[in-house]
Formats: sequence, C-alpha cells, structure tokens
Amino acid sequence: MAGTGKANDLLAQIPKAEKGLPPVHLWNPDFCGDIDMRIARDGTWFYLGTPIGRKPMVKLFSTIIRRDGDDYFLITPVEKVGIKVDDAPFVAVALEVQGDGEQQLLRFTSNVEEQVEAGPEHPLRFVIDPLTAEPSPYVHMRTNLEALIHRNVFYQLVELAVAREIDGEQWLGVWSGGEFFPIGHP
Repeated sequence: MAGTGKANDLLAQIPKAEKGLPPVHLWNPDFCGDIDMRIARDGTWFYLGTPIGRKPMVKLFSTIIRRDGDDYFLITPVEKVGIKVDDAPFVAVALEVQGDGEQQLLRFTSNVEEQVEAGPEHPLRFVIDPLTAEPSPYVHMRTNLEALIHRNVFYQLVELAVAREIDGEQWLGVWSGGEFFPIGHP
C-alpha cells in the first residue's frame, strides 16, 4: 500500500499486549492531527482513499481505536490521531444463539473477530431513521464503541423476537443475558 508511512508509524507504537486489548483508556498523548483514514458503514477501512486489504493490519488498528465524544481516534502511548467513522467502527457479522426465552444468550462476532455477549454490559439498541423508517441496530462492543449489526444478522434477531408488554405498551424484542431489548412495536 503506497503512502503508508503514517499508518506504519502508528503500528510500530502499539505495545505488544500479553492478553486482551491495549489499555487505550489510560493513554493520554498529545493530539497529532487527523490522518486520511476512514471506516465506512460496511466496516471497510480506508487509508488515503484506498481500502486496507490486509485483515491483520485492520485487526491491529481496531485494537487502538477510541471514541471521545463524537470523535474517533487511533491512539498509542505517544500519539493520538483523528480518523473518520461513517457510522460505527465495527460491524456485527455473525450471531450465535444459545438457549431460548429469558435464558437466551446472543453472542455477536464483529468484522474484526471480536466477540461479545449481549446483556447488561453489552446492550443492544435500535435506532429508527425518521425519514425512511429503516432500523439501524447496534451492539455495544467496548468502552464507548459499538458495532452496527449487519442486515442479515438483524433478520436473525427479528426471527427471534418475542412480544412483551412494557409500561402498558406491546413491544417486540429479544432476550439476552437476562435483559429484554425492545426492537419495535408489533
């Protein structure tokens, strides 16, 4: 990939973590400006307008993303650079279902192979576009970061939906981790 100097500089600064994700929430380096990196709504990462085709590189970058307010950054212990995210930095591309009813557990896998189980720590939320009435479903992945749930996975959720009354209103939603997540009205 031509012109990858800045991207390679960032990669070289990522400490090798023994297990888990780097502690980006603890890092507070100076802001070094924005770089021409963008995550499209479909989860494709671009650098200098070109898709990053190397999945291991995308996975590594995904470990150092942080959201502060409405802004997204790639952050290392010594550098913080702004990037553009069209919607959410991740896409939930697979769903595994265990159990049923109130005991059901929904496990989502993201486009960077990170897994979370929906529940109190990883809630689902559903946003309805007021103009098109199209739903945008999300699952919380980690501190202040979400995954847009891929359309095929959303269809799986809709098939799992059950009715429940909340505050006198009927809702369709799904159970996971002991929580009921309303999707919409029947």
